[in-house]
Amino acid sequence: MDSPSSLTTQVEAYLRKLATHASPATVAAYRQDLTALQHFSEQRGVTEAATLDTTFLRAFLGAERSRGLAPRSLARRRAALSRFADYLVQQHVLADNPVGLLRTPKQPSHLPRPLDVDALARFLDTPHDGTPLAIRDQAMLELFYSSGLRLAELAALDLGHLNAHHVRVMGKGSKPRQVPVGQRADQAIKAWLSCRPELAATGEMALFVGQRGQRLGHRGIQKRLAQLSIVRGLPEHLHPHRLRHSFASHLLESSQDLRAVQELLGHANLSTTQVYTRLDWQHLAASYDAAHPRAKRRPTRS
Repeated sequence: MDSPSSLTTQVEAYLRKLATHASPATVAAYRQDLTALQHFSEQRGVTEAATLDTTFLRAFLGAERSRGLAPRSLARRRAALSRFADYLVQQHVLADNPVGLLRTPKQPSHLPRPLDVDALARFLDTPHDGTPLAIRDQAMLELFYSSGLRLAELAALDLGHLNAHHVRVMGKGSKPRQVPVGQRADQAIKAWLSCRPELAATGEMALFVGQRGQRLGHRGIQKRLAQLSIVRGLPEHLHPHRLRHSFASHLLESSQDLRAVQELLGHANLSTTQVYTRLDWQHLAASYDAAHPRAKRRPTRS
């Protein structure tokens, strides 16, 4: 049996606490990251959480890099270590957080490509067979694109989260926000609500349910979107993140209001929105010229 101060015990205690306020996807990701740390520690005979220090954790991340882990995954590993170390400090297992001295791996400048506006419109307007499942799928598609929801946010929606022309979601870090629902999405949701009782189990509060009447999970939603892209002739793979990115890019192109897009996406930092929406230099320069009081050079007097 592991001691209360063992690394295994502390990891499980931390994950239980994390599960009280984080999404299942976040908990699963952190479990994967900390399990990798446990395996690395076991191989080196390290069993106590109190022995974790900067040198050891640097060696762990170096080993992960050597076995081919991508920079994005390494950054997530480091973030998980830092959060776990903060927890150990709170539990008086560590005196301070040793991850603070570790550099974050440099991220590649890869940006997801938004779908073409016209191609996406044709895809969404493609007729379906009118079955409850097809009506449900249409409602999910329209809501993803109308409101820019994350996969976890859409999957977690309950009937009580719907209001007149907007929906209430729980974003990252358990931060609630309200986002508008467009007319087409509103129509699609109403159509789904009219036939939802044919599928939903008694007492099920989830907005979107599967054939067994229970809440539709992340994998089920991803699979349906991928299948629909093939059936409806979309010449590229479709997943929730691309619909969210397309929502942000298309809205920014039309409104040129970066702060509004930031609010709708639920981003804590404006820099995240800039990357997410592929905000380029030309757009920044145009906004600067239009808004800054000293952007245009005044003619000088002779």
